[in-house]
Amino acid sequence: MKLDNRLNAMTVDVEDYFQVSAFEGVIDKKDWDSVSLRVGDNTHRLLDLFAENDVKSTFFTLGWVAKRCPDVIKRIVDEGHELASHGLAHQRATTMSRDEFRADVSQSKAILEDIGGVAIKGYRAPSFSVNDDNTWVYDVIKELGFVYSSSTYPIEHDLYGVPHWPRFKYEREEGIIEIPIPTVRKNNVNTGIGGGGYFRLYPYWLSRKRITRFMAEESAPYSFYFHPWEIDANQPRFDNAPWKSKFRHYVNLSRMEGKLVALLKDFRWGTMQQAYDIS
Repeated sequence: MKLDNRLNAMTVDVEDYFQVSAFEGVIDKKDWDSVSLRVGDNTHRLLDLFAENDVKSTFFTLGWVAKRCPDVIKRIVDEGHELASHGLAHQRATTMSRDEFRADVSQSKAILEDIGGVAIKGYRAPSFSVNDDNTWVYDVIKELGFVYSSSTYPIEHDLYGVPHWPRFKYEREEGIIEIPIPTVRKNNVNTGIGGGGYFRLYPYWLSRKRITRFMAEESAPYSFYFHPWEIDANQPRFDNAPWKSKFRHYVNLSRMEGKLVALLKDFRWGTMQQAYDIS
């Protein structure tokens, strides 16, 4: 029995363990092809879990990954999931000029559409890297043919966050729908409940409690995000990374798959387009 009959959005940011922003200073992009690639097998495992639990998801996928794992892209599409863009090579939007950003996202969209054979409507900026200083991002993705973005997290965080921005789906003046990562409010402060490291860190009962509270208080759908590397406890380790980065990345990896399965069973899940009625 589901805890709530509302359709929510399951999302996966398809990137490998060595591509996360936390390890930018540890491994150079030019060395990525020399590192063990694990994202393909991990994403296939997620697709198996989704099939077992009758779940559809949106896969925000790096163009870099799509070129090296075309079988994953084709399976995502063939099994009725939504394919969306996470940029080309996980470069944060805040580190690019407008022209660099356009080239990055345009290449990603072209790669995904060529391999997947479907129109790409959704975009998610790496590390939620859209803020007051680069709202031109929305003009660019509108010009490139995207319909919606899920690129903002309205919380205080040392790496990202726009706490004063809207908490729920809205249409921006540029003509793009923005769907922020979910939060709950307490004492006039937004707390992140969207997934990722928070979900791995906290016991499952606490995450479930926060999600059900969100559903009780808000009429909007809930959306959850995570990454294929989060179910991979045996991934290679970067011992030379800063301690905070290592903690955030490695905490409770061995428990993630079990928590994820519980989440899939407790709530109803669909794609971003399904849950938020985007055409």
